[in-house]
Amino acid sequence: MKIIKPTLREIIDIKTVLKPYVDEGIILNRSDDEIATNIRSYQIVYDKKRPIGVGALHIYSPYLGEIRSLAVNKEYQLKGIGKELVRNLLKEAKELGLKEVLVLTYKKEFFEKLGFVEIQKEAVPDKKIWADCIKCKFFPSCNEIALITYL
Repeated sequence: MKIIKPTLREIIDIKTVLKPYVDEGIILNRSDDEIATNIRSYQIVYDKKRPIGVGALHIYSPYLGEIRSLAVNKEYQLKGIGKELVRNLLKEAKELGLKEVLVLTYKKEFFEKLGFVEIQKEAVPDKKIWADCIKCKFFPSCNEIALITYL
């Protein structure tokens, strides 16, 4: 298995990994154009030539980023792939000079094991709420938990 920075050719692979989670309403649907615009924020994991994991680091400010669209193919879960993606994304965040990385998730314990701590959702930047959360079918009654880590 290897983690790579995708090119525009891998948009279909990103969408393939995300689709089951988008269908469940766990991850927001992203259009091809939106993924293309943000392609540099993504990382993708392959097992041989099969896409099995995806994650993205979205930047809000010179200090704050967000890990989003984190997904691992269900048959590859519990093998450390998600953990490795998060570690890679945090390494990139640190290299870019970010000081904080947040996440909105249903998997609180997973992120706590990686050093994230729960925060109040009110602490999440308005940019996030109005740019992303408003697109969610669960908005405004969201059960996701906000967590942050400090780099």
